[in-house]
Amino acid sequence: MSTRTGTGSTSAPVRRRRADRGAWLAFVVLTAPMVVGLFVFKYVAMGWGLLLSFSEARGTIALGTWVGLENYRTLLTDPRFRDSLAMIVVFTVIIVPLTFALALGLAVLVNRLRRGRALFRTTFFLPAAVSYVVASLIWKMSLFSGVPSSVANSLAGLVGQEPIAWIATVDPPLYWVVLVTVRLWLQVGLYMILFLAGIQEIPAELYEAAKVDGAASEWKLFRHITFPMLRNTSVAVVLLLVIAAFQAFDEFYNLLSTGLAGAPGPDGRPPLVYLYDVALVQQNYGVGSAGAFLVTLLIVVVTLLQSRLVGLGRRDA
Repeated sequence: MSTRTGTGSTSAPVRRRRADRGAWLAFVVLTAPMVVGLFVFKYVAMGWGLLLSFSEARGTIALGTWVGLENYRTLLTDPRFRDSLAMIVVFTVIIVPLTFALALGLAVLVNRLRRGRALFRTTFFLPAAVSYVVASLIWKMSLFSGVPSSVANSLAGLVGQEPIAWIATVDPPLYWVVLVTVRLWLQVGLYMILFLAGIQEIPAELYEAAKVDGAASEWKLFRHITFPMLRNTSVAVVLLLVIAAFQAFDEFYNLLSTGLAGAPGPDGRPPLVYLYDVALVQQNYGVGSAGAFLVTLLIVVVTLLQSRLVGLGRRDA
Protein backbone atom coordinates (compact mmCIF):
# COMPACT_ATOMS: atom_id res chain seq x y z
CA MET A 1 0.00 0.00 0.00
CA SER A 2 2.70 2.41 1.01
CA THR A 3 4.82 1.36 -1.98
CA ARG A 4 2.07 2.27 -4.45
CA THR A 5 1.55 5.59 -2.73
CA GLY A 6 5.24 6.35 -2.89
CA THR A 7 5.40 5.41 -6.53
CA GLY A 8 2.42 7.60 -7.35
CA SER A 9 3.83 10.54 -5.44
CA THR A 10 7.18 10.33 -7.22
CA SER A 11 5.68 9.89 -10.68
CA ALA A 12 3.44 12.97 -10.38
CA PRO A 13 6.36 15.48 -10.45
CA VAL A 14 7.84 13.56 -13.38
CA ARG A 15 4.58 13.90 -15.31
CA ARG A 16 4.44 17.60 -14.47
CA ARG A 17 8.00 18.12 -15.69
CA ARG A 18 7.21 16.27 -18.90
CA ALA A 19 4.07 18.38 -19.39
CA ASP A 20 6.09 21.54 -18.77
CA ARG A 21 8.72 20.47 -21.29
CA GLY A 22 5.98 19.64 -23.78
CA ALA A 23 4.33 23.03 -23.28
CA TRP A 24 7.69 24.79 -23.62
CA LEU A 25 8.49 22.87 -26.81
CA ALA A 26 5.10 23.75 -28.27
CA PHE A 27 5.68 27.40 -27.37
CA VAL A 28 9.08 27.41 -29.09
CA VAL A 29 7.75 25.69 -32.21
CA LEU A 30 4.80 28.07 -32.55
CA THR A 31 6.68 31.30 -31.84
CA ALA A 32 10.01 30.54 -33.54
CA PRO A 33 8.86 31.53 -37.08
CA MET A 34 7.52 34.85 -35.85
CA VAL A 35 10.60 35.59 -33.73
CA VAL A 36 13.00 34.69 -36.54
CA GLY A 37 11.01 36.71 -39.07
CA LEU A 38 10.87 39.69 -36.72
CA PHE A 39 14.60 39.51 -36.10
CA VAL A 40 15.59 39.11 -39.76
CA PHE A 41 13.11 41.43 -41.46
CA LYS A 42 12.97 44.14 -38.80
CA TYR A 43 15.98 44.33 -36.53
CA VAL A 44 18.57 43.12 -39.04
CA ALA A 45 17.00 45.40 -41.67
CA MET A 46 17.12 48.37 -39.28
CA GLY A 47 20.76 47.68 -38.45
CA TRP A 48 21.64 47.36 -42.12
CA GLY A 49 19.80 50.58 -42.88
CA LEU A 50 21.80 52.35 -40.18
CA LEU A 51 25.04 51.14 -41.79
CA LEU A 52 23.78 52.26 -45.21
CA SER A 53 23.14 55.75 -43.83
CA PHE A 54 26.87 56.10 -43.19
CA SER A 55 27.97 54.84 -46.60
CA GLU A 56 27.77 55.79 -50.26
CA ALA A 57 25.11 53.40 -51.55
CA ARG A 58 23.73 54.20 -55.00
CA GLY A 59 21.84 51.65 -57.05
CA THR A 60 22.58 48.89 -54.56
CA ILE A 61 21.91 48.06 -50.93
CA ALA A 62 25.44 46.74 -50.53
CA LEU A 63 27.66 48.83 -48.29
CA GLY A 64 29.72 51.28 -50.29
CA THR A 65 32.39 53.79 -49.37
CA TRP A 66 32.17 54.90 -45.74
CA VAL A 67 31.18 58.60 -45.72
CA GLY A 68 30.33 59.10 -42.05
CA LEU A 69 27.76 61.84 -41.49
CA GLU A 70 27.91 63.15 -45.07
CA ASN A 71 24.47 61.73 -45.98
CA TYR A 72 22.92 63.41 -42.95
CA ARG A 73 24.66 66.67 -43.82
CA THR A 74 23.36 66.42 -47.39
CA LEU A 75 19.79 66.05 -46.18
CA LEU A 76 19.93 68.84 -43.62
CA THR A 77 21.36 71.26 -46.18
CA ASP A 78 18.81 70.28 -48.84
CA PRO A 79 16.06 72.95 -48.91
CA ARG A 80 13.59 70.40 -50.31
CA PHE A 81 13.99 68.16 -47.27
CA ARG A 82 13.64 71.11 -44.88
CA ASP A 83 10.53 72.25 -46.75
CA SER A 84 9.10 68.74 -46.50
CA LEU A 85 9.52 68.93 -42.72
CA ALA A 86 7.65 72.24 -42.75
CA MET A 87 4.90 70.58 -44.82
CA ILE A 88 4.39 67.78 -42.31
CA VAL A 89 4.44 70.19 -39.37
CA VAL A 90 1.65 72.22 -40.99
CA PHE A 91 -0.30 69.03 -41.67
CA THR A 92 0.15 67.93 -38.05
CA VAL A 93 -0.98 71.28 -36.67
CA ILE A 94 -4.14 71.07 -38.78
CA ILE A 95 -5.10 67.41 -38.53
CA VAL A 96 -4.39 66.67 -34.85
CA PRO A 97 -6.75 69.27 -33.28
CA LEU A 98 -9.48 68.60 -35.84
CA THR A 99 -9.39 64.83 -35.37
CA PHE A 100 -9.24 65.18 -31.59
CA ALA A 101 -12.22 67.53 -31.43
CA LEU A 102 -14.39 65.57 -33.87
CA ALA A 103 -13.60 62.20 -32.28
CA LEU A 104 -14.33 63.49 -28.79
CA GLY A 105 -17.55 65.20 -29.89
CA LEU A 106 -18.82 62.10 -31.68
CA ALA A 107 -17.95 59.94 -28.66
CA VAL A 108 -19.96 62.20 -26.36
CA LEU A 109 -22.95 62.21 -28.73
CA VAL A 110 -22.91 58.44 -29.31
CA ASN A 111 -22.60 57.80 -25.58
CA ARG A 112 -25.80 59.78 -24.95
CA LEU A 113 -27.83 57.53 -27.24
CA ARG A 114 -30.21 55.15 -25.54
CA ARG A 115 -30.82 53.08 -28.66
CA GLY A 116 -28.69 52.35 -31.69
CA ARG A 117 -25.37 53.00 -29.96
CA ALA A 118 -23.77 49.87 -31.40
CA LEU A 119 -24.99 50.77 -34.90
CA PHE A 120 -23.47 54.26 -34.82
CA ARG A 121 -20.29 53.00 -33.19
CA THR A 122 -19.81 50.46 -35.97
CA THR A 123 -20.75 52.94 -38.69
CA PHE A 124 -18.21 55.52 -37.59
CA PHE A 125 -15.51 52.88 -37.08
CA LEU A 126 -15.86 51.19 -40.50
CA PRO A 127 -13.71 53.76 -42.42
CA ALA A 128 -10.76 52.82 -40.19
CA ALA A 129 -10.70 49.44 -41.98
CA VAL A 130 -10.47 51.06 -45.44
CA SER A 131 -7.12 51.24 -47.19
CA TYR A 132 -5.58 54.71 -47.29
CA VAL A 133 -4.68 54.13 -50.94
CA VAL A 134 -8.25 53.24 -51.90
CA ALA A 135 -9.71 56.20 -49.99
CA SER A 136 -7.17 58.61 -51.53
CA LEU A 137 -8.00 57.45 -55.04
CA ILE A 138 -11.75 57.81 -54.38
CA TRP A 139 -11.18 61.34 -53.11
CA LYS A 140 -9.00 62.13 -56.14
CA MET A 141 -11.04 60.58 -58.94
CA SER A 142 -14.59 60.96 -57.63
CA LEU A 143 -15.21 63.38 -54.78
CA PHE A 144 -12.65 66.07 -55.67
CA SER A 145 -11.75 65.18 -59.25
CA GLY A 146 -12.18 68.74 -60.51
CA VAL A 147 -14.74 67.87 -63.20
CA PRO A 148 -18.18 69.51 -62.97
CA SER A 149 -19.86 66.18 -62.18
CA SER A 150 -17.69 65.45 -59.12
CA VAL A 151 -19.37 65.42 -55.72
CA ALA A 152 -17.53 68.50 -54.41
CA ASN A 153 -18.19 70.58 -57.53
CA SER A 154 -21.82 69.45 -57.66
CA LEU A 155 -22.30 70.76 -54.12
CA ALA A 156 -20.42 73.94 -54.97
CA GLY A 157 -22.64 74.42 -58.02
CA LEU A 158 -25.71 74.57 -55.76
CA VAL A 159 -24.44 77.91 -54.44
CA GLY A 160 -23.42 79.20 -57.87
CA GLN A 161 -19.73 78.30 -57.68
CA GLU A 162 -17.88 77.38 -60.86
CA PRO A 163 -16.10 73.99 -61.00
CA ILE A 164 -12.88 73.99 -58.95
CA ALA A 165 -9.65 72.09 -59.57
CA TRP A 166 -9.33 71.18 -55.89
CA ILE A 167 -6.05 69.31 -55.99
CA ALA A 168 -4.24 71.63 -58.40
CA THR A 169 -5.33 74.91 -56.78
CA VAL A 170 -2.49 76.44 -54.76
CA ASP A 171 -3.78 80.00 -54.25
CA PRO A 172 -5.83 79.56 -52.14
CA PRO A 173 -4.42 76.14 -51.13
CA LEU A 174 -7.59 74.12 -51.67
CA TYR A 175 -5.64 70.87 -51.85
CA TRP A 176 -5.55 71.02 -48.03
CA VAL A 177 -9.32 70.43 -48.07
CA VAL A 178 -8.76 67.15 -49.92
CA LEU A 179 -5.86 66.02 -47.72
CA VAL A 180 -7.56 66.86 -44.44
CA THR A 181 -10.99 65.45 -45.27
CA VAL A 182 -9.69 62.07 -46.42
CA ARG A 183 -7.55 61.71 -43.29
CA LEU A 184 -10.45 62.77 -41.05
CA TRP A 185 -12.80 60.26 -42.68
CA LEU A 186 -10.28 57.47 -42.25
CA GLN A 187 -9.25 58.00 -38.63
CA VAL A 188 -11.95 59.86 -36.69
CA GLY A 189 -13.92 56.67 -36.04
CA LEU A 190 -10.95 54.87 -34.50
CA TYR A 191 -10.24 57.62 -31.98
CA MET A 192 -13.95 58.03 -31.31
CA ILE A 193 -13.95 54.40 -30.11
CA LEU A 194 -11.05 55.16 -27.76
CA PHE A 195 -12.85 58.17 -26.31
CA LEU A 196 -16.10 56.25 -26.05
CA ALA A 197 -14.37 53.50 -24.08
CA GLY A 198 -12.94 56.12 -21.73
CA ILE A 199 -16.29 57.81 -21.24
CA GLN A 200 -17.98 54.53 -20.38
CA GLU A 201 -15.41 53.96 -17.63
CA ILE A 202 -16.41 57.17 -15.81
CA PRO A 203 -18.55 56.30 -12.74
CA ALA A 204 -22.17 57.38 -13.14
CA GLU A 205 -22.16 58.49 -9.49
CA LEU A 206 -20.02 61.49 -10.42
CA TYR A 207 -22.68 62.81 -12.78
CA GLU A 208 -25.43 62.18 -10.27
CA ALA A 209 -23.52 64.02 -7.54
CA ALA A 210 -22.82 66.94 -9.89
CA LYS A 211 -26.51 67.24 -10.78
CA VAL A 212 -27.40 67.28 -7.08
CA ASP A 213 -24.89 70.11 -6.58
CA GLY A 214 -26.57 72.13 -9.33
CA ALA A 215 -24.40 71.34 -12.36
CA ALA A 216 -27.32 70.28 -14.52
CA SER A 217 -26.20 71.56 -17.94
CA GLU A 218 -24.46 69.19 -20.31
CA TRP A 219 -21.64 71.67 -20.88
CA LYS A 220 -20.84 71.89 -17.16
CA LEU A 221 -20.89 68.11 -16.84
CA PHE A 222 -18.56 67.78 -19.80
CA ARG A 223 -16.24 70.54 -18.63
CA HIS A 224 -15.92 69.51 -14.99
CA ILE A 225 -16.30 65.72 -15.18
CA THR A 226 -16.09 64.13 -18.62
CA PHE A 227 -13.09 65.96 -20.05
CA PRO A 228 -10.94 65.89 -16.86
CA MET A 229 -11.66 62.17 -16.40
CA LEU A 230 -10.54 61.55 -19.99
CA ARG A 231 -7.07 62.97 -19.36
CA ASN A 232 -5.16 59.72 -19.86
CA THR A 233 -7.20 58.82 -22.94
CA SER A 234 -6.68 62.30 -24.37
CA VAL A 235 -2.92 62.10 -23.89
CA ALA A 236 -2.78 58.71 -25.61
CA VAL A 237 -4.94 59.93 -28.50
CA VAL A 238 -2.79 63.01 -29.08
CA LEU A 239 0.38 60.93 -29.03
CA LEU A 240 -1.05 58.49 -31.58
CA LEU A 241 -2.33 61.34 -33.76
CA VAL A 242 1.02 63.12 -33.84
CA ILE A 243 2.90 59.92 -34.71
CA ALA A 244 0.37 59.06 -37.42
CA ALA A 245 0.59 62.58 -38.87
CA PHE A 246 4.37 62.47 -39.15
CA GLN A 247 4.10 59.09 -40.87
CA ALA A 248 1.69 60.38 -43.53
CA PHE A 249 2.46 58.94 -46.94
CA ASP A 250 -0.41 57.33 -48.87
CA GLU A 251 -2.73 60.31 -49.24
CA PHE A 252 0.10 62.69 -50.17
CA TYR A 253 1.62 60.27 -52.66
CA ASN A 254 -1.67 59.42 -54.36
CA LEU A 255 -3.26 62.88 -54.25
CA LEU A 256 -0.22 65.07 -54.92
CA SER A 257 1.91 62.63 -56.93
CA THR A 258 2.27 65.13 -59.77
CA GLY A 259 3.50 67.84 -57.43
CA LEU A 260 2.18 71.32 -56.77
CA ALA A 261 4.32 74.21 -57.87
CA GLY A 262 4.31 76.82 -55.12
CA ALA A 263 3.00 74.45 -52.47
CA PRO A 264 4.86 74.09 -49.19
CA GLY A 265 7.33 71.24 -49.13
CA PRO A 266 9.13 69.77 -52.17
CA ASP A 267 6.23 70.16 -54.61
CA GLY A 268 3.76 69.58 -51.80
CA ARG A 269 5.35 66.41 -50.42
CA PRO A 270 6.01 65.36 -46.82
CA PRO A 271 9.29 63.70 -45.72
CA LEU A 272 8.26 60.10 -46.42
CA VAL A 273 7.23 60.87 -50.00
CA TYR A 274 10.46 62.85 -50.49
CA LEU A 275 12.51 59.93 -49.14
CA TYR A 276 10.58 57.49 -51.34
CA ASP A 277 11.69 59.52 -54.35
CA VAL A 278 15.31 59.67 -53.13
CA ALA A 279 15.62 56.00 -52.19
CA LEU A 280 13.46 54.13 -54.72
CA VAL A 281 13.34 56.46 -57.72
CA GLN A 282 16.85 57.96 -57.58
CA GLN A 283 18.12 54.78 -55.84
CA ASN A 284 20.27 56.74 -53.42
CA TYR A 285 19.88 54.31 -50.54
CA GLY A 286 22.50 55.99 -48.37
CA VAL A 287 20.72 59.34 -48.26
CA GLY A 288 17.34 57.61 -48.08
CA SER A 289 18.39 55.57 -45.04
CA ALA A 290 19.78 58.68 -43.37
CA GLY A 291 16.47 60.46 -43.95
CA ALA A 292 14.52 57.56 -42.48
CA PHE A 293 16.52 57.74 -39.26
CA LEU A 294 16.24 61.52 -39.12
CA VAL A 295 12.45 61.33 -39.41
CA THR A 296 12.36 58.57 -36.77
CA LEU A 297 14.51 60.68 -34.46
CA LEU A 298 12.20 63.65 -35.01
CA ILE A 299 9.13 61.56 -34.11
CA VAL A 300 10.85 60.27 -30.96
CA VAL A 301 11.88 63.77 -29.88
CA VAL A 302 8.42 65.23 -30.49
CA THR A 303 6.80 62.32 -28.62
CA LEU A 304 9.14 62.67 -25.64
CA LEU A 305 8.62 66.43 -25.46
CA GLN A 306 4.87 66.02 -25.64
CA SER A 307 4.95 63.31 -22.97
CA ARG A 308 6.97 65.56 -20.70
CA LEU A 309 4.64 68.51 -21.22
CA VAL A 310 1.52 66.53 -20.36
CA GLY A 311 3.17 64.62 -17.54
CA LEU A 312 2.75 61.17 -19.08
CA GLY A 313 4.20 58.53 -16.79
CA ARG A 314 4.09 60.53 -13.59
CA ARG A 315 2.62 58.83 -10.54
CA ASP A 316 0.20 61.67 -9.98
CA ALA A 317 -0.92 61.66 -13.63
